[in-house]
Amino acid sequence: MPDMNLETAQDLVRRALAMATQEHGKPICAAVCDDRGLLLAFARMDGAPVRGVGISQGKAYSAARMGVTTQAVLERLHREGIEIGHFCDPELTALPGGSPLKDAEGRLLGAVGVSGLTSAQDQAITDALAASLAAA
Repeated sequence: MPDMNLETAQDLVRRALAMATQEHGKPICAAVCDDRGLLLAFARMDGAPVRGVGISQGKAYSAARMGVTTQAVLERLHREGIEIGHFCDPELTALPGGSPLKDAEGRLLGAVGVSGLTSAQDQAITDALAASLAAA
């Protein structure tokens, strides 16, 4: 699979919005970034909380920069008793709802972040999108 591009990023955002609508009936914000954490595509559904704009983008950025889900980052912080600030990057977040996007060989292509539902629901959407991309 080639590097993350705008068309793929926009498709992932559309799919995230559709999943939130179909499975939860609530509006979300969804962001996709490249492997460096730079934003490629974003959408805020009508009625989604404004705070979700920065949160969804932060989740995507964090998953790309750390190379793991933001849920995994949170678990590591708890397990090791450290704070997110110890990573010296003020843009990182450990809020669940961000997943790295990898190809079938495990190469990092980018990441997706969702905000607007519960943390577990946000994470489930991004995990599903990441799994579908890896299987493609």
